[in-house]
Amino acid sequence: MGTDLKPEQIHLLAPLAVLVLWTLVMMIWMTIARSRGMAQAGVTPDQLPAGMQGDFYQARIRPEYMWPGQNYNHLFEQPTIFYAIAIALILIGPWAWDVRLAWIYVGLRILHSIWQSFVNTIYVRFTLFFLSSVTLALMAAHVLHFALRYG
Repeated sequence: MGTDLKPEQIHLLAPLAVLVLWTLVMMIWMTIARSRGMAQAGVTPDQLPAGMQGDFYQARIRPEYMWPGQNYNHLFEQPTIFYAIAIALILIGPWAWDVRLAWIYVGLRILHSIWQSFVNTIYVRFTLFFLSSVTLALMAAHVLHFALRYG
């Protein structure tokens, strides 16, 4: 299949796809953790109220069983900005460092997920979040630079 994309544009697709796949891994991890937490708490699916929310779980399940689900939710917050910026960079043609920054961002988000799901201390979580935010800001700055220069 032919493409008009340059190699650096294609290379930016990989970190984007990895973060999507990681989000799916976290969905599976969340499901397993919640199921284990429910089993440990003696909660069966037939006891779940219609339209239940996290409050039902949090009142009955130990917090560490909730952490993967909380992280799964986080992967639908800031990373949505990453997807938009990555797509914008693919369209304008990323610089080599944009691809590196994308991989750094994805790596930090995966570390954030692992930390939150296993240890969940706030200082380390915040540090990982802050570093990923700076990385994302640098990527966004390139898009802004392009828009101001050529727009």
